[in-house]
Amino acid sequence: MQVKELGEFGLIDLLNRMVVRERGGPDNGAAFSLRLLVDTGDDTAAWRTGAVTELFTTDTLVEGVHFTRATTPWRDLGWKSLAVNISDVAAMGGLPLYALVTLGLPPDTEVEDIQELYRGMLEISNKYGVAIVGGDTVRSPVVFITVSLTGVHPGQPMLRATARPGDLVGVTGYLGGSGGGLRLMLDRTAVSPEAADYLHRGHRRPKPAVAEGRILADAGVAAAMDVSDGLADDLGKLRLASSVSARLFVQQVPVHPLLKEAFPQRYLELALHGGEDYLLLFTAAPALMDRIINLLPEGAAVVGEITPGQPGSVVIVDASGAEKVAGRAGWDHFG
Repeated sequence: MQVKELGEFGLIDLLNRMVVRERGGPDNGAAFSLRLLVDTGDDTAAWRTGAVTELFTTDTLVEGVHFTRATTPWRDLGWKSLAVNISDVAAMGGLPLYALVTLGLPPDTEVEDIQELYRGMLEISNKYGVAIVGGDTVRSPVVFITVSLTGVHPGQPMLRATARPGDLVGVTGYLGGSGGGLRLMLDRTAVSPEAADYLHRGHRRPKPAVAEGRILADAGVAAAMDVSDGLADDLGKLRLASSVSARLFVQQVPVHPLLKEAFPQRYLELALHGGEDYLLLFTAAPALMDRIINLLPEGAAVVGEITPGQPGSVVIVDASGAEKVAGRAGWDHFG
């Protein structure tokens, strides 16, 4: 079987099970009273160090796969390369700390371009309290940036595996802006300057929901993840991890007026499947959800409910009440 037949998420599941099943070396952390809390398979790994819980995540952006130089300026690429990792930490309810950056560069890359890349990294790292503390540089046929990021949490991180039937499903802001920005650049759609600015920023400079993650964690939310591959797909992952099903009400999905203005026929598709919004998807009991929604920024909304049923199944309910089971439509590296 080839990787493309298994698909990205099938491959991830196979490797997760393999490393857990065959892990048998010495536990060096035990001598220091380190206790693993979150193993492979969530937004970050996590372990208890005594006073706090430490978080760890990594992500890679590859030229021609995640970005092109025509659509993403170097400074914005630097911002985004850290943003995707900070978002993973935010999904656990943590605060980001230290980053290692590995660059793969063709030899003819301009030095000024790499300085611009780092200016973008420093902009976002200074905004969110991240220190870049090292990394590596290698020769590569295309540009790639790998960031590994640590974070910290005062207690128990939010997980994908803790949603329960009867919970409501919420999101912390407007969806579809990043996907709309990408479509705008690829299709060269004519839109108002206000819409163009909103959509370009949504794709090139996502704002990780660190403050929102802390609000959720402090309020007692147990289940959350970030929206990176599209709302419908990511809801399916959360439901699969929690062994539950979900109903998603499309008319309740929050969409910014400028996205509707730019894509009046496609805004729901972009909100459900566009991906790379990097806000948070979470579940909570109805009484807790009522209280939390009022604490979150503009655009936060209840979009669905958790139900018993086939694990991972997501039923999409349209404005007329008609239902269909969601298929995979978000990003898959090997799909």
